[in-house]
Amino acid sequence: MHEFAIMWDWMAFAVRWLHVITAIAWIGSSFYFIALDLGLKKAPHLPVGAHGEEWQVHGGGFYHIQKYLVAPANMPEHLTWFKWESYATWLSGAALLMIVYWVGGELYLIDAAKADISLMQGILISAASLTVGWIVYDFLCKSRLGEKPTVLMILLFALLVAMGWGYDQIFTGRATLLHLGAFTATIMTANVFVIIMPNQRIVVKDLQEGRTPDAKYGKIAKLRSTHNNYLTLPVVFLMLSNHYPLAFASEYNWIIASLVFLMGVTIRHYFNTIHAGTGKPNWTWLVTALLFLAIIWLSTAPLKYTSVEDAEARSLTKTEQIFASASGFEEVQNIVLGRCSMCHARETFYDGIRMAPKGVHLETTSDIVAHARDIYLQAGVTRAMPPANVTYIEPAEREAIVNWYRNAASNIPLFIAAN
Repeated sequence: MHEFAIMWDWMAFAVRWLHVITAIAWIGSSFYFIALDLGLKKAPHLPVGAHGEEWQVHGGGFYHIQKYLVAPANMPEHLTWFKWESYATWLSGAALLMIVYWVGGELYLIDAAKADISLMQGILISAASLTVGWIVYDFLCKSRLGEKPTVLMILLFALLVAMGWGYDQIFTGRATLLHLGAFTATIMTANVFVIIMPNQRIVVKDLQEGRTPDAKYGKIAKLRSTHNNYLTLPVVFLMLSNHYPLAFASEYNWIIASLVFLMGVTIRHYFNTIHAGTGKPNWTWLVTALLFLAIIWLSTAPLKYTSVEDAEARSLTKTEQIFASASGFEEVQNIVLGRCSMCHARETFYDGIRMAPKGVHLETTSDIVAHARDIYLQAGVTRAMPPANVTYIEPAEREAIVNWYRNAASNIPLFIAAN
């Protein structure tokens, strides 16, 4: 069922595309409103209850924006809500996580060298951790610490560091950083769904029924919105990290992630301060640069890769056994070893490549059959690999890869072919 492998890859592409589009919409609106809120100016002519105003110019016209700190005296006829950007981003991200790290869990989720658990156990840990993280965070925010924003942010940072370390004890480096990003994104979306939107609905209902809204609801929503603002940039880094082994394959990937969270704070502090007109903290750029240099240094630490001997000794799954015994495998193995393994090795020997791209190793039988679908799609069906065909893989060799995969896939049930 080789056609299904192609369709599955396109489905993953479509969901990833949707995830990126909705994330851009969410981040864009989030950054805009934080900047708008910080840039509001007092004026003597403001209506009763208005907190501030701002004039903006864009797209050939002028915009006059006023903010009411609690609510206007009367409910406006038209009210635009900003929520679906957040919901769609999380839902599409959750779907992508399931496609890549649950369905492809044997390859991408669990690191057998770290934890001896089943794929189902890994999936349950993956799902449960996102829920538990929100519960702990929400408890901290609703405690007395909610009145101490700085202390609360420090505890949130400690929670994120602990989760990064915990993920790294079970998951692959790639899954560790991705799950830490998903963990953080879950907190952000839950802030919108569970706290910010319900509080806004209470205020709207009070207006509709002629009551004066309580200012506490806006204060609570503002705290959660501020957290989201500072968490956005680290989440973007973590979601992109699967393309860079220097980030996820380091011995200290969870520490790298921790430093990225600090970079997010320094960068946002600079722009938030500028937008508020309260100063120009240029020192934040020096701190950010130093943090990034620390990340680069950590990325050169020894790697946690399974040795060639351990990889060769690993027992193959039933699916992998089919690929290893399929007609044409020996020829394909020679092609991969000759054309791909100089870069996709635990110790690379191709100039300019320090770590295997995406952490993919193609040195042993178990390596090759575990990445059968990727080899088929990137070096058989397409010409993505090798880049610029630097190892001069021949058309006949690509055809051999295609034939081998299709021979094996014809003996595999439909739902397994996606792996």
